[in-house]
Amino acid sequence: MPTAINMQEQASKKENYTGPILIIGALFFIFGFVTWVNSTLIPYLQIACELTTSDAVLVTFAFYISYAVMAFPSSWVLKKTGFKKGMMLGLLVMAVGALIFIPAAKTRSFGLFLTGLFVIGTGLALLQTASNPYITILGPIESAAKRISIMGICNKGAGAIAPLIMGAIMLKDSSSLVERLKTMDATQKAVELDAMASRVIAPYIIISLVLAALAVFVYYSSLPDVKAVGEESENDGSGPSVTNRESIFRYPYLWLGFVALFLYVGAEVMAGDIIQVYGKSIGISLDIAKHFTTYTMLSMLLGYIIGIISIPKYIKQATALRASAILGVAFTLMAIFTSGYTSVLFVALLGLANALVWPALWPLALNGLGKYTKPGSALLIVGIGGGAVLPKLWAILGETIGLQKAFWIMVPCYLYILYFAVAGHKVGLAKKTDDA
Repeated sequence: MPTAINMQEQASKKENYTGPILIIGALFFIFGFVTWVNSTLIPYLQIACELTTSDAVLVTFAFYISYAVMAFPSSWVLKKTGFKKGMMLGLLVMAVGALIFIPAAKTRSFGLFLTGLFVIGTGLALLQTASNPYITILGPIESAAKRISIMGICNKGAGAIAPLIMGAIMLKDSSSLVERLKTMDATQKAVELDAMASRVIAPYIIISLVLAALAVFVYYSSLPDVKAVGEESENDGSGPSVTNRESIFRYPYLWLGFVALFLYVGAEVMAGDIIQVYGKSIGISLDIAKHFTTYTMLSMLLGYIIGIISIPKYIKQATALRASAILGVAFTLMAIFTSGYTSVLFVALLGLANALVWPALWPLALNGLGKYTKPGSALLIVGIGGGAVLPKLWAILGETIGLQKAFWIMVPCYLYILYFAVAGHKVGLAKKTDDA
């Protein structure tokens, strides 16, 4: 069994956690690839399973709602297994979910596809509940956003690659196929759609094998178990914000951070997963629109690089969060009030606005939780359920007022994040603690 490391003692010894950062980076790459392939699955399943836009968006609902359902059970599992074994178990659950795509494709069953996505999301909930607090406390809290930004590069780098690879496989000649389907009888159409559905089988077999192999690697790795300052005791006096509080309900800034993360993930998913559907809805060929998610991911990568360079040397995490929220409002308004490719460009630029929200939110929300770090992390993981709710609301609203005008729901999301950055992260925090 690995020896638990008190990260306050290790804060000045970077060489002690370079290896763990590389391992966690590999994990972030994997769940970046698996997560952002959803942007391709939405238009793919819309064609293969003959779905409306509102139905197709259930892809994001099934995937992200699993976080809300499984986050606290994941926290319980982590208490029993520790971070390392919990990560391994999460990878194995994801591998099982990927295998469900095989019968789903063979039967062209949208319900089975959603089941596979839910199971994959369940494994990811366990991984995220473990890896995000792990990387947050793996060093000084004031530089946590920099470490999470490095993880973000791994995650969104995979997110940029996933639509290119999976789009080339699953959406090859999709626009011409849609036109041909209009002229076919029911039997011919079924044959063509069955052939299209089968395109997903080989990629997801490969994904399953990679996930299983990575689980074995994590199990035999030297990844240490880490604990947040104060996690082992009621109040060890090692930090000004580690106080003798009865439960996570006594940390109001954590709950305000949960709401901010819920709204943020919904906005992020709309910028990344919905952009292809939006492009198609305004008349852009799907053969072109299938690459739009890559542009969102590239703009996020730029944001992460800015964060790595500037945090905490030039700006604090709270300052980065304020700037991100302001950019989010500005780019959303531009996406609403422009048209065509220009509007799509501003949706993609939301990636830049979103990039530092997640890295800054986690340390601000978990700051000083001590022994409540794991349940606090689980609460934040529940917030990922925003990726299920907000895109679905966007699609329903879009069917009434138009998909472009439906982007208005993102404006209050960013305004709330701005509130958390300015004041919310200080509510209930010990007075001696500076902004992280």
